[in-house]
Amino acid sequence: MHRKQIWIDPQVVDHPLTKRLIHPIADEIDGVRDADTVYRAINAASDPVAAGKQTLFITRNRGRFVRQCPGTRQYTCCGYKILHVGTFCSMDCSYCILQTYFHPPVLQLFANHDVMWQELDQLFQTKAISRIGTGEFTDSLIWEQWTDLSAQLIPRFAHQQRAVLELKSKSVAIDALEHLDHQRKTIAAWSLNTPRIIASEERGTASLEARLKAAARCQKWGYPVAFHFDPMVIYPGCEAEYREVVQRLFDVIAADNIVWISLGTFRHMPALKPLIQKRFDTSKIIYGEFITGLDGKMRYFKPLRIELYRRMADWIRQRAPQVMVYLCMEDEQVWKRSLGFAPSERGGLSMMLDRCAVEKCSLTWPS
Repeated sequence: MHRKQIWIDPQVVDHPLTKRLIHPIADEIDGVRDADTVYRAINAASDPVAAGKQTLFITRNRGRFVRQCPGTRQYTCCGYKILHVGTFCSMDCSYCILQTYFHPPVLQLFANHDVMWQELDQLFQTKAISRIGTGEFTDSLIWEQWTDLSAQLIPRFAHQQRAVLELKSKSVAIDALEHLDHQRKTIAAWSLNTPRIIASEERGTASLEARLKAAARCQKWGYPVAFHFDPMVIYPGCEAEYREVVQRLFDVIAADNIVWISLGTFRHMPALKPLIQKRFDTSKIIYGEFITGLDGKMRYFKPLRIELYRRMADWIRQRAPQVMVYLCMEDEQVWKRSLGFAPSERGGLSMMLDRCAVEKCSLTWPS
């Protein structure tokens, strides 16, 4: 997608990544601007979210690149780590929390990779197993049109034994992954939903079939894969449609190559509701049966969540009884009533996922 504006933070003009970017896209760059100038321009737009999606700001990460996922203590957290390579997304999902998370929302690509490599080297030297992904504050693959980020990250992860990289996406920008030496230390992962929700709520994303086709290609190239049904949306007829997605998934992907599948239902901070009403005026997802959860987010009534999780888990187990299925940000009661066990009974969710990573991604347990 063509960006209306590409600006560069003066502090990163001389960074190697910036120099590599400037040459092929020189005609698109509006100039060098500091953060305040960029943010004022975004905030002045009638739709700052849309404006932010059409503005690429090459800048530096002023915090840590490697950080812990911001889970909440009220719900079971998976112990995931984030590799913070950039912010926001060029795709436009109605439910996306990033619309309210960043102020202003703008596509920021961090250029100070020298710091990122240092932090990753430190991570690789630790004895603990690490599961880390670039898809928390952005989509992992949207940057492929500008950078060779994946081509640099994947070989670095390939030649260590303690960490696995997960690239989570709703796009199909995978061509650069084909000939990389990955040693199964990178997981190619996709968020999945029903075709109805993809069409109505996930603007600019790849279709379900395109995502599954991309996953099948990555599987052919030797990558382990993973899938995230999150957020699942409850609507009339949703169960039959989610079941069809599960069936289609296992029609094209080998169960023994799947590292894990996560399940989560639509949840949102109250501040997101008026934004969805304004930007997605035909969306109906905010008019479900919600209550305020322990983390302050609006969530479907617990019995509704449990029933959908239980059915999804049953459908997955029918096709792939050994695949790890876990819930994203739910309490142990929901786990037990949905999946039949609580993570605490099996060493904790983090340990369960670490075992999957070791088994499927050729990691080595600390001695």
